[in-house]
Amino acid sequence: MRNSITDVTGVLVGHVTRIGDGALTGTTAVLFPLGTVSTVDVRGGAPATRDTAALDARYGGREVRGIVLTGGSAYGLAAADGAARELGSFVPAAALFDLGRGGDFHAVPGPDEGAEAVRNAGVEVAQGNVGAGTGALNATLKGGLGTASVTLPGGVVVGAIAALNAVGPSVDVDTGLPFATHLGEPGEFPAYQGDDLEAARIAGHAQPFNTVIGVVATNARLPHLYAMATAAQDGLAIAVRPAHGLTDGDTVFAASTGTHDIGTHDVDPGQVLAAARQVFARALVHGLLRAESVTTPWGHLAAYRELYPRTAATYRGN
Repeated sequence: MRNSITDVTGVLVGHVTRIGDGALTGTTAVLFPLGTVSTVDVRGGAPATRDTAALDARYGGREVRGIVLTGGSAYGLAAADGAARELGSFVPAAALFDLGRGGDFHAVPGPDEGAEAVRNAGVEVAQGNVGAGTGALNATLKGGLGTASVTLPGGVVVGAIAALNAVGPSVDVDTGLPFATHLGEPGEFPAYQGDDLEAARIAGHAQPFNTVIGVVATNARLPHLYAMATAAQDGLAIAVRPAHGLTDGDTVFAASTGTHDIGTHDVDPGQVLAAARQVFARALVHGLLRAESVTTPWGHLAAYRELYPRTAATYRGN
């Protein structure tokens, strides 16, 4: 297992990353096999989404072949046009705010990036400053894109991918550790190693227009798929404090390939929902820990590994 959303059989992920010439942004495409059904939970006061109404849980969601996560705020939603043309299918999308972080406010993903992300899709998922996480910022730290998964009894798999671009912090300044590290598998996340907490506490600068976007997927056929999206939002609230604010647009898509009937396995819907909460939080921690510091005309975006170097050195990745 790769500890990735692509551990759900048939799910693929592709990135396009744009760094330089005023750009610090990118696009991620999450692709699904035929028959996959999706819905979405949108929270916070500032979402940037496309075609999420078509996934309304009141109507049972909708079959999808792909979902786009992108930088560029509302302008970046144009990336979904290219993804839709490449797939020949309906493609919902969510965008995060990274405008101007590379120096050029107008450097945003478009249809070409969406199509290229689809063509780049595979089972290996790069993390950190890639795709939708390229220009992400988490409070005063560089954010990034992360992924995680868990396998339940009977071969039921739940995986998540998320771009950490939250207004609220995800690191406890009193311990130097991300809030959600306690949810990790044994050895998955680092232990605090005595970094200078005061230096880390005052570093960086926050921006008030941020959001977390992501996808949680499973091979389980769930009677209430929307509940998995809300459970993942709970995971977001564990990893980021506070979450779902007026300047957040936290958006989580839930997708089910439906190949495993949980009624025939030693697992119940509650276990799947608990797993969704856990893997989404873990994906956000990986996005933070995989991010790298960047300096652009906008300023210096210091990563966790720069401010907590001794602790970060014990992180083995996933």
